[in-house]
Order: sequence, then structure tokens, then C-alpha cells
Amino acid sequence: MSPMAQKLFAAAALAPGALGANLLVSHFSGSLYSLSFTNSNSSGQLSITSETDGCGVTPAWLQLYSDINKVYCFDESWMGSGSSAEYDVAEDGSLTLTGNLKTTGNSVHGALYGGSDGKGFVATVEYTPSTLTTYKLPFPGGEQIGLETFTMESQGPNPRQDKPHPHEAHVDPTGKFIVVPDLGADLLRVFRINAETGELTACSEGQADPGDGPRHIVFWENAEGLQKAYVLNELGNSVSAWDVEYPAADEASGCLAFNKTQTLSTYEEGTTPGPTTKAAEIRIVGSFLYASNRADETFGDEQDSIATYTIDEQTGELAWLEAANSYSYYPRTFQFNTDGTLVAVGGQTSSNVAIIARDPATGKLGKLVANLQVGRKGRAGQEDGLSAVIWVQ
Repeated sequence: MSPMAQKLFAAAALAPGALGANLLVSHFSGSLYSLSFTNSNSSGQLSITSETDGCGVTPAWLQLYSDINKVYCFDESWMGSGSSAEYDVAEDGSLTLTGNLKTTGNSVHGALYGGSDGKGFVATVEYTPSTLTTYKLPFPGGEQIGLETFTMESQGPNPRQDKPHPHEAHVDPTGKFIVVPDLGADLLRVFRINAETGELTACSEGQADPGDGPRHIVFWENAEGLQKAYVLNELGNSVSAWDVEYPAADEASGCLAFNKTQTLSTYEEGTTPGPTTKAAEIRIVGSFLYASNRADETFGDEQDSIATYTIDEQTGELAWLEAANSYSYYPRTFQFNTDGTLVAVGGQTSSNVAIIARDPATGKLGKLVANLQVGRKGRAGQEDGLSAVIWVQ
């Protein structure tokens, strides 16, 4: 990088929106933490400002709705029941518990949907029971209104594909559909939303390749209206691009359809991932896509990677750009700040939050700006340590 580029990169990392911010972190021990981040002169500092509980015994996923200053936490308890939670988020990032919802447990993800404002109901997915469960809000007092139990005819090629394992309940950009990547069945399960009742109607599925193990999905649209979806495949250590086809505007009972067009490894061509590697999370900023790899140690002992791709603005086609240091071990979760100059990475096993600079022009990740261990470290390959990190801006 040239001296001038280095100066521009440093200036981007110090953009006005990034001088002070708050983050929220969940830990598989049961705690939620509020963090304060400040930076100056291209270096930063993270500190824990408060700690709370209320999201069951194994908080796994945080979903922020900044327009109402609320965050929802979903409990991955394996005890036969769970307790999702709703919190008010203060300006300083501190949390106040406002309600709990008793669930069936083992919820690895959840999201609000439907109603007059897109927040009338909540959908959760349960990894081992192979279910999609829906509830009517508000917290507390919400009641279960639906339960989808998934099945499949035979086991998949990966030993972990013994049964369906839904991993996300993703509401599409229109708010009319929920997409559920199923790691066990190699499917994108699609449901049409009845916004008034919260009822979900199953549509045709998107078929991934055998052994892909879809985990998370993101949507993208270019200036001309071309719509694509990108799926992170945990078992295949890959990212897939999908064409997205919506029903006609006057087709009230129509469905969202997917057609897979491309699959790329989360490693540079010629690199073979190890036997314990598992891709984890996927994010888009502008015309760049990012995917985290767990347990690859590409950058040294307990230093895993984040794969970076360019998205062709005309076709949506992916191209490999680089692998970047995540400055963490088992990066289960990561999220970019509003102006795209920083990324917060949550290392599950290292139980740390790493703030990394990003160059908005090139999409490349750069130096470590701040780092903080939050809670006790986890054990490699186990469900402990840090589970989620999100910006509160």
C-alpha cells in the first residue's frame, strides 16, 4: 500500500461515525455485556460498561431493531425449554430487560416479522428438534402460534447431516418471506408470511449441493434492480450465489424462488481447509462480501481468517479478493459499523471482540484497532465462549 493510500485508510478508520460507539455481546455462559468503543490517532479502546442476564442459560443470537431501540436475544438451551428475551437499549448501550418468552429451547436464531410494522410476531429455528416456531408478540405474554417440524428422506453425505438442522430464520428485504437455511437437509426452506395472522405458508425450496450445509443467507440488489442472495455453507466451507425471483406484485399467493448460480470456497484457490474448519457468518458491505472461517489458523496460532470477495455490480457474480486476519479464534460472529470503516469480530473460543479497520474503497480489512476478552474463554469445538457481537449506533 502506498503512503498516500495508508493515510486515506487511516482517515477512513477515524471517520466521524466511528469515534465513539457502543456494542452488545452475548456469551454462552448466560451473560450479556455492553461495551464502549472509542478511538483516536488510529488506535482504539474497548471496555465493558455493564453486564446483565435474562436470556436463558445459553444466549446464542442477538437481533437489534434500532428504530425502536430494542434488542432480542435467543437462547440455545438444550434443556428441553428456553427463554428468549427483549431488552430496551439505552444511549450508552446498557440493557433493561422488558420481557421474556418461554420457548421450546435449542433456538439458534430468531427474527421479528409480520404485523403492521414488521414486528408483530417472532420466528425462531431450533437446530436439533428440526423446527421453525412462531410466536405472537409482545414480550411478555407472547403465545406460540405455529410449529413446523422438518423431515428428510435420507441422511446427507456429511456425518452432521443426520436430520434437518435449520440455522436461521431470515426475513427477506420485502418483509413478505422467511428463508430458513437448513444445514442438515441442504435446502433453503422458504415461507410466505401472512402479515395479519403471522401464519407461514411453505413454498418450494432452494436446493443446495450435497454436503454444503447452508447456515446463513444475505440479500443484495444493484442499482438496476438485479436481486441476488448469497449463502454461507458451513459444512462445504463455501459461499453460494443465488438468483432471486419474486412473484408479480399482483400475485398475493406467489412465492419467492431461488436458483443457485455459483459456489466459491471460503479459501483461496489451491488451499484445502483442515478437518475441523467450519465457515460461520456472512455479511455484505456495498459490493463486497465477507465470510468467516473457524479453526483454520491461517494467520498463526488461534488466528483464523475472514474471506473477502468482490461482487460484480452488473451481474452479482462473486470473485475472490483476499483472506484477512480475524484476530480471533473461532470467529462465530462479526458485524460492520454503519459507515463501513470498522468491523467487530467475535471470537467464540478466544472469547474476544476484535475491532478491525476496513478500507471502504478496496473492501480490504486492515490492522487491529482494539481488542478485548469478554467473559471466560471457550473450548475448541464446544458450545461455550462468546456467541454474538453487534454494534449499537
